[in-house]
Amino acid sequence: MNKTQIVWSDEEKAVMSPRLLDWYDQEMRLLPWRENTDPYRVWVSEIMLQQTQVVTVIPYFHRFLDWFPTIKDLAEAEEDRLLKAWEGLGYYSRVRNMQSAAQDIMERFGGKMPSNIEDILSLKGIGPYTGGAIGSIAYKLVEPAIDGNVMRVYSRLFCLGDDIGEAKSRKVFDEKVRETMSQERPGDFNQALMDLGATVCTPTSPKCEICPLKEMCGALSRDQTTDFPVKKKKIKTVPMFYVALAVQNDKEEYLLNKRPEDGLLANMWTFPLVEVSKSVYTQMAQDWQNYQQDTKEPNLFDFVAEEDVSLLDDSLIGLLNEEQPDVIWQKQPIGEVKHVFSHRKWHLLLAKGFTRVEKELKLKENEQWVHVEDFDSFVFPKPQQKMVVILDEKRNK
Repeated sequence: MNKTQIVWSDEEKAVMSPRLLDWYDQEMRLLPWRENTDPYRVWVSEIMLQQTQVVTVIPYFHRFLDWFPTIKDLAEAEEDRLLKAWEGLGYYSRVRNMQSAAQDIMERFGGKMPSNIEDILSLKGIGPYTGGAIGSIAYKLVEPAIDGNVMRVYSRLFCLGDDIGEAKSRKVFDEKVRETMSQERPGDFNQALMDLGATVCTPTSPKCEICPLKEMCGALSRDQTTDFPVKKKKIKTVPMFYVALAVQNDKEEYLLNKRPEDGLLANMWTFPLVEVSKSVYTQMAQDWQNYQQDTKEPNLFDFVAEEDVSLLDDSLIGLLNEEQPDVIWQKQPIGEVKHVFSHRKWHLLLAKGFTRVEKELKLKENEQWVHVEDFDSFVFPKPQQKMVVILDEKRNK
C-alpha cells in the first residue's frame, strides 16, 4: 500500500475552505448547541460529545442547560445533582473537571469564559480539541479543533500514514488544518469538518460520491479510502467479574453501596459488589444457564433452605451466605449484566435476596436502604442502571 503523503499547491489549499463552507451552508446539521455561539453552550456540548454520539447527547444537553443555565450555576452545583445530570453518559471525570473549571472561571475570570486560547487551555479538562472548538466558534479564533473525524478527513485528503492513535501525530494534523482553514469563519470551518467526518467521510463505506472535496482527495484518487486513517489496534479491555447483591428488606427497600471518592465510578451508588475469579464466575454462569434450560418457568421465589446451605459451599449460595448470612437468597441469579469501560469489562451476576424479619443487617458507613421509588434521587452508573432494569422486568412479570 502506497502511503506517500500528497502535497497541495497554494492554489489547492486556498480552494478547499470555500468548497467546504459552501457545502456546510447547505448541509449543516441542526443541533441545539448551534443555536448561538455562547461559549458556555459550546463548552458543554463539546465535553458531552467526547466518546458519545450526537443523538445520545441532545437530551442530556437540554437537561444540563436547564439545571445549570450558567457557569455560576455549574460552579455551585451539589455533586450528587451534577452527577445525576450526567448519569448515563459515562466518563464522569468529564463533568467533575467541568465543575472545577467553572469554579476557576468564577475565581479568575469573573464568571466569563476567557477569550484567548492560552487562558482557555489553562482550564481543567479542556485540551487542544475542546479549546479550539470554544475559541473558534465562540470567539472566531483561528484555532483547529482536531478530533477523530477531522483526522480521518485529512488522512484521506493527504494520504497521511501517521498513526492517529499516537500523540506525536497531532502536530502533523495541526499543521495541515492550519494550512487550509478559513481565516474569516474558523468556527464554521471546524464544524464543517466535524459534519463531513460524521456524515460523509465515515470510518467505513464513506459516501465519496457526494463529498464536496472528492476532487481533492488523494485516497479516493488512489482507491485507498479504506486504508486511511492508520491506527493501531486498541488495547484489550481487562475483564472483571462480580456478583451484585440485590438485598431487599420488608419495607421494599434495597441495600445500596456508595463507591469511594476516587477511582472508577467515584461517589456513585450500586448494589454491593463481590469480586470473584473468572473460573468461579464462569461456573456460576454455567450453572445458571443449565438451570434456565432445565426449567421452562423458573421460580423467582425458589429460595435455598436452611438445611441446604451446608451442601452448597462451592456454589453461588455458598458465596452469598459468606457475604450476608442473615439474608434468604434465591437459588439462582435473576440476571446477568455486561458493561465495557475504556479499559475494563465488567461481568456481573445479579443475585436477589430478602432480609430475615427477625434479623437486622448491620450497615457499613457507605451503605443505605433506599426504596425503589427513590432510585431517581441517586446517581447510578450504567451497570447499576442495567441491573435496575432487570429488577423491574422481574417485578412486572
